[in-house]
Amino acid sequence: MSTEEWFAEDDPVVRPYAMTGGRTRPADDDLEVESLVSTTSLGEASMLALPVEQQSIVLLCRDVLSVAEVSARLDLPLGVARVIVGDMADDGLVAVHRPADPSGRTDMALLERVLFGLRAI
Repeated sequence: MSTEEWFAEDDPVVRPYAMTGGRTRPADDDLEVESLVSTTSLGEASMLALPVEQQSIVLLCRDVLSVAEVSARLDLPLGVARVIVGDMADDGLVAVHRPADPSGRTDMALLERVLFGLRAI
């Protein structure tokens, strides 16, 4: 495969791998796609020093969004979004608000809100 094929602008082959350092799972493997993400004051203060993808997440999550919505709005694969959001949460740049059902059952109202948000995109 030639260099041009690896870095074709219309189909970035290497980029998602490079954004996550080759990882396919976040450090916190329990990060649900329906978890809600919001920007912290540290994220706001650090924004200009962050990579472009993280800057975009800081801006987007000024309004609370699910991990799935972040993925869709930034046109990132869901796994990549989970890794980046997980790293940002570990660094205190975003806060992750998880569904609060201790029984392990999924809250249908929450899923409907996430679905509504995804359809609105």
